Amino acid sequence: MGHREDLLEGAKRCLLEKGYARTTARDIVAASGANLASIGYHYGSKDALMRQAVIASSEEWGASVAEVPAAGSDDARAADADPLERFAAVWDNVLRRIATEREFIAAQVEVLGLLPRDEGLREAIGEVLPEGNEGLVAIFEGVPDTEVDAEAARVVGSFYQALLTGLMVQSLVTPDALPSGEDLAAALRRVTAGEVLRKP
Repeated sequence: MGHREDLLEGAKRCLLEKGYARTTARDIVAASGANLASIGYHYGSKDALMRQAVIASSEEWGASVAEVPAAGSDDARAADADPLERFAAVWDNVLRRIATEREFIAAQVEVLGLLPRDEGLREAIGEVLPEGNEGLVAIFEGVPDTEVDAEAARVVGSFYQALLTGLMVQSLVTPDALPSGEDLAAALRRVTAGEVLRKP
């Protein structure tokens, strides 16, 4: 790898180990083996490099979730499977990752808290959010990214994004009380049937 790639890898490591706000340029240099001047040369600033690290880490996490099938649920993940079964199976996979990758989740939640006061970070994430929504729709619907239309990415992708963000936060507050994929499917079933407030 060249210095540019080394710096990005170092920044991603620092993001997990120290968090976004606490990472210094010297931390990145120590983690990457590059020199201080190369941050400005390749990325313009430490903040720009850290923004890229956040985006790259999120993209890699999303891609790895898409590649790993939920345990025992190959049929449920197929595009022609029952939608609620597929919904539950994919969420079970995502929830396993959330439960076991706490450093990544903590870094993501930290970044969310910084968005109101960091315009550069907010703009950088805002630029890639539509693509992230599209990727979530592809994962949950069992179709290639290229088959997801813009309206589905906007509406359905935002729904998945809201659930994902909420579950990430919940995993840090009450990790032992996370719902299962079946719980989420049951909730969706009750909401759409108008049975949320009715006792069985």
